Amino acid sequence: MNVLVLYYSKGGNTKKLAEFVAKGVESSGVNAIMKNTLEVTKDDFLNADGVIAGSPVYFGVMAWELKKVFDEFVGTRKKMENKVGAAFATGGHPTGGKETTMFSILQCMLIYGMIIVGDPMSASGHYGVACVGQPDQTAEDYGFKLGARVAELCKKLGDKG
Repeated sequence: MNVLVLYYSKGGNTKKLAEFVAKGVESSGVNAIMKNTLEVTKDDFLNADGVIAGSPVYFGVMAWELKKVFDEFVGTRKKMENKVGAAFATGGHPTGGKETTMFSILQCMLIYGMIIVGDPMSASGHYGVACVGQPDQTAEDYGFKLGARVAELCKKLGDKG
């Protein structure tokens, strides 16, 4: 079982958060495939039981590098149906568009037919994980919990059928 942790990171903060998300995935005994937007392939999408995608905030939405992946892989759309999807974001300002950035990622996943989840109630219980600047201890913990939640849901869905 594989969960793709896909991210774009210009300054390194989103990559750091992705690393904690991947650790959470692996804590559940699921293989985390961590790829940036330049490395990811269609096969990574197709072989994943879940995708957790992250981006820095760019004008309140995901970076074009991540959007480009969703646009270019649109041919995989029907094969992504019923896989688990989740999002994370990093920004430079406390109110600077992290939630709308996660919504832009989740919107693509919905169009791909994925089953969307936010972070668990033991974290913030919202749309995903986000932080300002470099992830602090709270963001690291929440990222870990998001990864674990997605992995556990992938396992449950895999057991059904």
